[in-house]
Amino acid sequence: MDWLDRMNRVLDYIEMNLEGEIDYKQIAQMANCSEYHFSRMFSSISGVLLSEYIRRRKLTLAGFDIQKSDDRIIDIAVKYGYDSADSFSRAFQKLHGIKPSEARQNGVHLKAYPKISFQISIKGDTEMEYRIEHLDFELRLIGKSKLVKTEKAFRMIPSLWSGAKKDGLMEKLKDLSWENPKCKLEGILGVCGKEAAITDDEFAYFMGVRYDGEPPNDLEILTIPPSSWAVFPNIVEAWKRLYTEWVPTSGYELANLPCIECYYGPGHKPRHELWVPVIPK
Repeated sequence: MDWLDRMNRVLDYIEMNLEGEIDYKQIAQMANCSEYHFSRMFSSISGVLLSEYIRRRKLTLAGFDIQKSDDRIIDIAVKYGYDSADSFSRAFQKLHGIKPSEARQNGVHLKAYPKISFQISIKGDTEMEYRIEHLDFELRLIGKSKLVKTEKAFRMIPSLWSGAKKDGLMEKLKDLSWENPKCKLEGILGVCGKEAAITDDEFAYFMGVRYDGEPPNDLEILTIPPSSWAVFPNIVEAWKRLYTEWVPTSGYELANLPCIECYYGPGHKPRHELWVPVIPK
């Protein structure tokens, strides 16, 4: 399948560049998605952050090199992208539990993390609930956006929501979100960028709600054109299974619009949903 081929080509690229510079933008382009979405997709599927996977592979090969060669430790450190013996030693010891210099001793234990590969696992015992929503009108959202560094998005976005609770933005959005319901997308929304292809070093993360009235002066407006959406209950679970189980076999592909995480009010079932923009293949 095209999706699996792209993902495994990415892994091949990483493997061939462990001794050099790995370009995260190029990785995302090879996977045909944004840096942020690829990082999220990778961690959801593999259970490990992309940066952590690359670090483990580099230090696995470094361990092999130390045991098989007489090369200087500093030369091996530089080979795998570390600019000092100290930084390499700390990373090596964190992964392997011993110092690089100790790895040459007879009988020591090291850890080897092999190259991973992506496959579709067919499971018939667990259904994946979804529905298709066709919104034939423009979504007009109001809220606030913050710049997020792409490579740090996983850490920065939760902190943005924590800040929204403290500064009153969350309460303001709640007060606005249930006025004049127009569609099922009525809740607190997290929108990543303005299009799927986020290739810059940073992007705007929008926290808002759907609202048709005149916005308060301190809130921004974001519009999303009419589109079809695949909607999944349970955001965390949906992210884990979206790319491995649903997209490859659904007959749909992702549209060039942002995914939306929707958090609903008290008493709503489910409590949250992932809205994914799609188009038929």
